[in-house]
Amino acid sequence: MANRTDPLAKSIRGTNPQNLVEKIVRSKIYQNTYWKEQCFGLTAETLVDKAMELDHVGGTYGGNRKPSPFMCLVMKMLQIQPEKDIVVEFIKNEDYKYVRILGAFYLRLTGTDSDIYLYLEPLYNDYRKLRMRKPDGQYLLTHVDEFIDELLTKDYSCDIAMPRIKKRWNLENIGALEPRRSALEDDFEEEEEKEEDEMDVDVDEHEKDYRRSPVRDKDRRRDSHRHRDYDRDYDRDYERERGRGRDRDRDKDRDRDRDRDRDYRDRDRDRDRYRIRDEKDYGRDRDRDRDRRDRDRGRRRSRSRSPDRNDRDGDRKRHGRSPSPRRHGDEDNGAREESKKKKKGKKEKKDDGTDHPDPEIAAANKLRAELGLKPLQL
Repeated sequence: MANRTDPLAKSIRGTNPQNLVEKIVRSKIYQNTYWKEQCFGLTAETLVDKAMELDHVGGTYGGNRKPSPFMCLVMKMLQIQPEKDIVVEFIKNEDYKYVRILGAFYLRLTGTDSDIYLYLEPLYNDYRKLRMRKPDGQYLLTHVDEFIDELLTKDYSCDIAMPRIKKRWNLENIGALEPRRSALEDDFEEEEEKEEDEMDVDVDEHEKDYRRSPVRDKDRRRDSHRHRDYDRDYDRDYERERGRGRDRDRDKDRDRDRDRDRDYRDRDRDRDRYRIRDEKDYGRDRDRDRDRRDRDRGRRRSRSRSPDRNDRDGDRKRHGRSPSPRRHGDEDNGAREESKKKKKGKKEKKDDGTDHPDPEIAAANKLRAELGLKPLQL
């Protein structure tokens, strides 16, 4: 009977609230001495006293996986199911940090998504230290804000599977939550406003002191002279730069005209060179054609000078007789012998020494040739 859930308790996420703890861990809690002795007969009012006695948080530890007192009290809250106002008071308790952690853990298991973000996110500003018992039995030092972040972001905490919740941005899109505002933003805004006020006060005091001081008129006159000198120097520099710009533009135009004239001259020179070359080629072709016409004309003239031979050859062709090759051969041999004699005569004429450049030697060689003597070789 002591391990049964309160008959007036409502089902959480469609099941018995105690079923949120796994069966193995739940059976170990039922067998634990702390559960049997300290948690028997507790109500929502007397549960606060036991929560104030906690000195660490954790799940199961040791070789036989013994549950911690924190886990036993969480199981008792699931069994009796206290009202939401009592749980919220647990979370808002600033004097006992373990009472706050107990209420936050229970709300994370049984609360709605919007309530979890609404009541647990403000605990990010709690930086107090916590003692957590690890599975090996050793103690680990952590902080309240770290434990709250583990509840909101992790799937397991203290050997219990955390129910899934929606992402915060999804709840903001459907209007279930307002955009989160950090508590540090208010502090930053206060600091910025305070700094701006201090700066405004310092500027006002400095302006007042400056207006009252006699140095203000002197500074104003000095500034006016300085501005006048600066304007005059600026105008002079501007006129000088504008004159330089005009000279620079004039030089550019001159260079552009010079380049254009050079291009025109090069183009004319190339055109003349190509024209001369074309004229030469034309003259060479014309001379070649003239020579060809002259050769053709001479060949026709030579053919027209020997009509008898042509008529003879034509008669032979008409009567079926061809010119005798022997006769042609004899004529060719005779012409060849006559050319040899002429060459021999020229050679003999050259060998007698009568064509010597010295007239005296040439006369002497002529006389010796008539006498049958050899010419003088000088």
